[in-house]
Amino acid sequence: MGMGGCILLIAGGAILTFATDWEMRGVNLDIVGIILMLVGIIGVVAFSSAAKRRRVIAPGATVVDESQTRRTYE
Repeated sequence: MGMGGCILLIAGGAILTFATDWEMRGVNLDIVGIILMLVGIIGVVAFSSAAKRRRVIAPGATVVDESQTRRTYE
């Protein structure tokens, strides 16, 4: 699930929690909305953390750029 899916979960949860007044027998839509928002927030944090780790270049790594020259970062 990407960043867009996480934002969609947060938005859907907020709509269920704050913008609806539906009542269903056996289901509390406010709680369902809060759970969706929490899952979306956890997804955003996990996605951001994984994206941050991918951008870090390890010391001693060889990187090939567009001009096909090799550079070693130390």
